[in-house]
Amino acid sequence: MDVKKIYMDANALLEGHFKLSSGNHSQFYLQSAKVLEDPKTAKLLAEALAKQIKESGIEIDTVCSPALGGLIAGFALATALDVRFIFAERVNGAMNIRRGFEVQKGEKVLMCEDIITTGGSAMEAAAVVEEFGGEIVGVAALANRGFCHREHSDIETKPNCKLPQNIPFFALADFTFEMYAPDKCPLCKDGSEAIKPGSRGN
Repeated sequence: MDVKKIYMDANALLEGHFKLSSGNHSQFYLQSAKVLEDPKTAKLLAEALAKQIKESGIEIDTVCSPALGGLIAGFALATALDVRFIFAERVNGAMNIRRGFEVQKGEKVLMCEDIITTGGSAMEAAAVVEEFGGEIVGVAALANRGFCHREHSDIETKPNCKLPQNIPFFALADFTFEMYAPDKCPLCKDGSEAIKPGSRGN
């Protein structure tokens, strides 16, 4: 499966000057919502990801995603795995599990995002699952930005990866783009202004 082509065909691999949620700048931006707006594509990607996960043999009771970016990917993956789906959301800046969702003690939970950069949001949500007594058995995403090692990839974990090393991370493809601190960004030095797309911007 050519995941990069799927993103490009959906106009979801953007080129320009972007401010990422981390605060860093990049010439490229992945807009997974543009890919997932087509249910057939979402189903295709989720089934490919589910195949990887099933082949690993890990046991999963529930998929949990952090809102908002991971919701469609997580629901599609839970459907492909035939397990329950719940989500965590920010309330006053902190992740919470609400809306009547419950996590049982010992429940085996797979965290799912559309894109994993450092994995910070996924791990914030995972901490809430663990507070309820759930067990995090893995992390999954459609795309990996190349900071964390995933199954079936030779990319090594970078120091800023926040995913734990004792559980597997599954993704369909690696997208390794240069990122720059704002004060070292060559695009800024050329005079352009970074825009902030996605769920935390426009």
